[in-house]
Amino acid sequence: MSRAFTKEDDSLEAPIVPPRAPLPPGMANYVTPRGLALLRAELTTLDAARTRAEANRENDADRTRLLSLYNAQLTALNARLGSARLIDPRAQPPQEVRFGATVTLRTRSGGRPGTERRFTIVGVDEADVAEGRLAFVAPIARAVQGAQLGQLVTLQLGGQQEEVEVIGISYDDLALPAA
Repeated sequence: MSRAFTKEDDSLEAPIVPPRAPLPPGMANYVTPRGLALLRAELTTLDAARTRAEANRENDADRTRLLSLYNAQLTALNARLGSARLIDPRAQPPQEVRFGATVTLRTRSGGRPGTERRFTIVGVDEADVAEGRLAFVAPIARAVQGAQLGQLVTLQLGGQQEEVEVIGISYDDLALPAA
């Protein structure tokens, strides 16, 4: 391909920074102790990467692009850390689903017990569906918050409603990540 059709200096363009997990406007940024530790570890990692980029004098264009990217990521991360409101799950009522709870639900179909679902309600930055960690703003998490042990709750799953029973609530599944 001819050099005439390539961009000579893309380092002058603003980097595309992936957005952080969305937090609805006006919603507090609740975090678990584990979530806060993860945010702080991310800050340490980004600071180290930015320091390495600052020290690298091999390619000024790449250096400038990387520094712009790291600075934008650090700005977003620092804003998230600055708005974090730490909630200690151990201070939550043990018989009620609140932020930080690990909840076990059992579907009720035709009066018979059905399948079980288990997840932990966490902050938006800590959420990972594959690991069973749902953000407190997720519809299923919002539907069960405030429910008591043994209570029936109706979930709206797509176009279907499903009745579930809260069969387990615990607040001890939020161990801090290994350092």
